[in-house]
Amino acid sequence: MDITSFAWIAWLVLILIFVIIEMLTLDLVFLMMAVGSLGGLLSGLFGAPWWLQLIIAAILSVVLLFGIRPSLLRALKRGGDPAKSNVDRLIGMGGVVVSTVTRSTGLVKLQVGETWTSRLANPDVVPGELVPGEHVVVVSIEGATAVVAPAPVSAGTDGLTERIAP
Repeated sequence: MDITSFAWIAWLVLILIFVIIEMLTLDLVFLMMAVGSLGGLLSGLFGAPWWLQLIIAAILSVVLLFGIRPSLLRALKRGGDPAKSNVDRLIGMGGVVVSTVTRSTGLVKLQVGETWTSRLANPDVVPGELVPGEHVVVVSIEGATAVVAPAPVSAGTDGLTERIAP
């Protein structure tokens, strides 16, 4: 008996290691390598020499990594929640200035009822400041500060111009 007759043990150890690493990473890379190793194990059980077992395992792993894995990842990500959450939900939301908003400071009460520290988005485009009562739109969030711009202006039904939240 030579050592190559116990190659199946090495394949089982490799498969086990790859499956454990896959459970920690959840990226499907090591799962494809485990299936490739399973191909090497099966070819060894059918009497293939050790070098052919390695070639079969390597080819099968590469084919699975580049052929099957991308479509599996797309299928897994397809079921994601399309609803915006947390900070992403605030971008584009309207609000009202509570305390004068300048290029560096201010307070804005958003439509969800939260009051955020804020600053002007483009102080070069909107010179000066926004006074309490003006309507604004959140352009972005930087840390705990809402970067805002004046809400679009539309003509009211009575001919007066007023700011409206989108």
